[in-house]
This record gives sequence, structure tokens and C-alpha cells, in this order.
Amino acid sequence: MAKYIFVTGGVVSSLGKGIISASIGKLLQARGYSITIQKYDPYINIDPGTLNPYEHGECYVTVDGMETDLDLGHYERFTGIRTTRRNSVTTGRIYKTVIDRERRGDYLGKTIQVVPHITDEIKRRMLREEEDFDFVITEIGGTIGDIESAPFLEAIRQLRWELGRNAVNVHLTYVPYLKAADELKTKPTQHSVKEMQGMGIQPDVLVLRTEKHLSDNIRRKVASFCNVDLECVVQSEDMPSIYEVPVSMQSQGLDAAILRRFGIPVGEKPSMSSWHNFLDLQRRSLREVHVGLVGKYDLQDAYKSIRESLILAGIYNEVKVKIHFINSEEINDGTVADKLAGMAGVIICPGFGGRGIEGKIAAARYTRTHDIPTFGICLGMQMMVIEFARDVLGYTDANSREMDASTPHNVIDIMEDQKNIVDMGGTMRLGAYECALSPGSRVAAIYGQPLVSERHRHRYEFNNSYQNEYEAHGMKCTGRNPESGLVEIVEIPANKWYIGTQFHPEYASTVLAPHPLFMDFIKIIK
Repeated sequence: MAKYIFVTGGVVSSLGKGIISASIGKLLQARGYSITIQKYDPYINIDPGTLNPYEHGECYVTVDGMETDLDLGHYERFTGIRTTRRNSVTTGRIYKTVIDRERRGDYLGKTIQVVPHITDEIKRRMLREEEDFDFVITEIGGTIGDIESAPFLEAIRQLRWELGRNAVNVHLTYVPYLKAADELKTKPTQHSVKEMQGMGIQPDVLVLRTEKHLSDNIRRKVASFCNVDLECVVQSEDMPSIYEVPVSMQSQGLDAAILRRFGIPVGEKPSMSSWHNFLDLQRRSLREVHVGLVGKYDLQDAYKSIRESLILAGIYNEVKVKIHFINSEEINDGTVADKLAGMAGVIICPGFGGRGIEGKIAAARYTRTHDIPTFGICLGMQMMVIEFARDVLGYTDANSREMDASTPHNVIDIMEDQKNIVDMGGTMRLGAYECALSPGSRVAAIYGQPLVSERHRHRYEFNNSYQNEYEAHGMKCTGRNPESGLVEIVEIPANKWYIGTQFHPEYASTVLAPHPLFMDFIKIIK
């Protein structure tokens, strides 16, 4: 029978539950266990696909086409697992399932209530009984005390009783430092645990998020007042890198403490040599290379997977990538040289809507004509295509049908089967699709294989009716979906590195297996 680990958070949000969940998963994998990690978000949206990145950071996409929370990116980068729609659940999806069943008459006329109907559906999804995992790690979004989280916590309370020793709660809290008093305060943690106890849940393990090192006396105090074994009180200090966290957790025995709570023999500490080798390489990678991210969201979480993919590729190329956000709304032909000054390479970022696209087009024009290595992703690739049509093919009014429905030169057009869709959420080309690479192309050499699979999140595509013109003038279509014929990759072989992908390669980059496109991009600019 699978063992279940529920990760909750208290005091404040943004403490790093996703990083702790991913670290626990990594440590259990190192011991030879099979794991999966799932995120339960309390908001009523069906998924974060329609949320503004300023609201929720980037929207991550699973291989089977589910738009999810960015924490699933942490899960995949740390553990190498491939998540699916089963790994991301929202209150909206829970309620929609229950309401749809009620409309069909499945409940035989009963009054539908939060308990038991909503909580039963939450429990059903949490258990993953039809799948074969040693451990199922479930992170609950938000903070204890949020009214939206109450049904999830009630479901956990019930499962704790039903599963007995096969369920453990890891509770992440905050220990603030008061500079004026020169003291670390444990009272917020005590109140958070008390609130959990008031809901019928006794935390088994406490992870104390802190900016200052906690003494053993503080840990003993927390253990005593919160009814938790001392070995089950660990601290999560600020680290130079999030990738140090699993090693820190292992050194404090977090994985061993969890196994003991399950009654599982701990055995010897497992080797994490490949992870340590990665961290050693990271510490030695001191020479800086500067990369500009041209986008419209001035929030680092909006491009989280791209940032992490660049950092990982830099480490394996033994350089430290310094990322500079460049607001595309502030770029035009007059300012582009100053905005991109000092950048060894440029990423033209994905996104939706017309805001900031002219700045992306100006950046693409400048980097193409000045032979600055450039990587366009999704909308970024489309802006490279539009710029080329305007400046090389001579179609000065070229545009995407998304931005200008009346353009006579729609070099980027909507897919035929998307034209009558009204709903915004979950109706794009989503998830993994195959891409056949042109023999002799740069991307074929980078991947080292003729056929790859990459994840998508878009509605508009390269207009194939213009392909011959593009290729005759030097922009080659070197990646194509073998089933639909849709263009997936464009590149200009004459330039040092000028590649655009319709897909999102950043979703597939992990700590121990960085994506080859990012690796080659950094290799060429370092």
C-alpha cells in the first residue's frame, strides 16, 4: 500500500512548500522508492491557464496537456518525473466534478454538501489507488486559516484516520527574526500548529522556514510546545540556491524522520553523488554571461521555467548566467541598442496578447541584423517570423491573426479547428507533440536524433503558405509535426544562433538533464 505525505503551510504564503515537497520526493527517490507529487490549489479556477502571470506566476504545462501551477515545474526539475493532469487539482475542478454528477442524477436525489460529497471527491483524487507508487506526496496550496483550504484539510483529517500509519503530515511554518529585539520568534509556529490541531490534524514533522540559523534550544522549544519529536523539527534556512535544499534536508535527517513516522526501517544514508556533483559544478561556475529576457511581465515567476533552464544550462557549461529582464513595452527601434547592450544572448519570451509585441519585434530585428544569439519561444518565435516577413520578405503589414485580424499577410494564423472556439481555458494546442527535425539542420545536430517530443501551449501557428518564401530568403523551417505538418522550429543557418520554437522546451529541463537547446544556446554565448 502506498504511503501518503501531506505537505501544508502556515503563518504566511510563499515559504517554499513546493521546494520542500520536491526535496522530499528527491530524497525518497535516492532511497530507491517510486514517488509522485501532486498540488492541490484552493482557488475556484478550473486551472491557472486563464490567470494573469502577475496573479500566479507562470502557467506550467504537463505532457498530457494540463495547464497547472508552477510548483509542478519544481517537482519535475528536482525529481525527473513527468507529471500529468492527475498531479494538479483545484477547488474548481473538484466542484465541477461533483456538480456534473449531481446534474446527471448520480447522487440519487441526496442533498449535496461539502461534507461528505466534496471531501469524498478530494479524497478519491488524493489516494491514486489505481496507480503503483511507494509514496504519494500531496502539497496543499495556500496557508492554514484560509477559508478556501478548509475542505482539503478536512479531507486530510479523515484520511489520517482511515490510513493510520500510512499517512504523515509535514507542516511548513515561518520563524521570523525581530531585528529590534535581536530574537527569533516561535509563537507564529505555535499558533499555526494549534490551528492545525483545532482542525483535527496533529503535524508529524515541522519544517521551520528561517532567515537565521535556529539553535537546538529553539528546536527543542518548538518540539515541546507543538507535540512533535525533536528529530522531526528541521529548519529550512535561506540557501544560495534552491538546489541546495535537498542536501540540507538530508543532512538534518528529514527523510529518515519521515520513514520512522511510517515505521519503515531507515537504513544507511543513500548516496546523492550526481546531485552533489551538480552542486560542486555550480559552486565552481563563477564566470558570468549576461542574457536578456525580452518580455512584458516584470515578475521573475512569470518566466520561472525559462530562468531555471538557463541557470541549469549555465552550470553545465561552467558559467553563471546573469538574467536581465528587459520590458518589451520599453523597446523600440530607437532604444533597442541601449536596452540590449552587454547581452551575450537574448531570449524572446512567450506570452499572449498584443501588449509589448512591437518591442519583441524590434529586439528580433536588432539581434538578427547584429548576429546576437537569439532564442524565441512560442510567441517569441512568432515575433521572429513576423519581423522577418516585414524586413526581409517586404511585407511591412505582416502580423499575426491574433494581433490584427484584418492583416493581409497573416504569416501567423489561427489553426482551422480553433476558429469557432469561444472559451479561453484549456482550448489551445496543449501538451506534448512530436517534432521531426530536418536532416543537416542545427536543431537536428543539437538534439542528436531525428524525432523529438515537446510541450505546447498556444493557439496560433506559422502559416505554411509562406514557407517557400521564408526558406528562399534564409529562414528555414527545420522542425515540423509529422502528423499535422505544422511548423515547430525556424532557424537562420547564416546566423551564429537564431532559433525559434513554437513549443516550450523549458518545461522539459531538469537538474540532472538540462534541455539540449538551452545547453547549446549557452555554449555558443559563453
